[in-house]
Amino acid sequence: MKKIKCFLGVDIGSISTKAVVIDKNRKIYASSYIWTEANPIQAVKRLLGNIEEQLKGKNIEIIASGTTGSARELIGTILNATIIKNEITAHAIGTLHYHSDVRTILEIGGQDSKIIILDDGVVVDYAMNTLCAAGTGAFLQAQARRLSIPVEEFGEYAIRSQSPVKMAGRCTVFAESDLVHKAQMGYPREDIVAGLCNSIVHNYLNNVGKGKNISSPVVFQGGVSKNIGVAKSFEKILGLPIHIDDIGHLMGAVGIAILAGESDTEKPFSFDIKDINFTTTGIECGGCANNCELICVLREGKFMDAWGNRCPNGIVRAKQRMKELSTKSK
Repeated sequence: MKKIKCFLGVDIGSISTKAVVIDKNRKIYASSYIWTEANPIQAVKRLLGNIEEQLKGKNIEIIASGTTGSARELIGTILNATIIKNEITAHAIGTLHYHSDVRTILEIGGQDSKIIILDDGVVVDYAMNTLCAAGTGAFLQAQARRLSIPVEEFGEYAIRSQSPVKMAGRCTVFAESDLVHKAQMGYPREDIVAGLCNSIVHNYLNNVGKGKNISSPVVFQGGVSKNIGVAKSFEKILGLPIHIDDIGHLMGAVGIAILAGESDTEKPFSFDIKDINFTTTGIECGGCANNCELICVLREGKFMDAWGNRCPNGIVRAKQRMKELSTKSK
């Protein structure tokens, strides 16, 4: 039986790592969402194990792969990826497949958030938070623990509120202290959670979305989009309907998988990668005044690739340094 040719997309974030396998018609055959746990290499190995298990008996061949997210270069090297792209591009491509008329993408992940503005299917503006984690998934988890509420139930608490409290939302420290203060005053937890959801939205709009032309259709993505309380706050504060997909948390992986399939370049992929020892090491080039800091990837102790250089000489020096270090260790 002829095998179904498919494409693997991997989105490696600081908090979560996601993957999907799709065919040329964008049908999803496997998907996985796990915690990165500050170790993207091990996270991807676990992720591939999950994907391989789901594909058993499905007669599928992965002929191209792509990576996106904060560790895209590292994991792209390890996977021998066909394509490596930033999160803005990946999320836009994935979303356009399901919402061809989308104008605004709101995305809140584990430790970062972004907004993407599109016009006629083209990204015309975007912004990402880089300074404060207030309102992200990690922040929500911390507050859920503080209130002894499972984070999965946060949204349900919020929509039961009849009178959300006003809370500081522009800084993680201020928001946390305000939450403690409101709890000590005796406010119901439903009202505190609803107030927190509102403050997350205000923080997002005043920082990430500041000066952006937010117009319909609006799609809300990322792990926080699963929180119905935050979603309802966005609808109320923006005065616009918000679209949320069941696979919104996987959209970056979907987008990069689509791009891998459109690259028309096949690269061999094997799940055996998960059983290979990969390590990274940092070195300073020292070849010129730039003194670039390079990240080198080693496969079973042998140099694979490096990045961080501002000129081609950096890669040459990285290979040389790795060879010298290997010789000294023998």
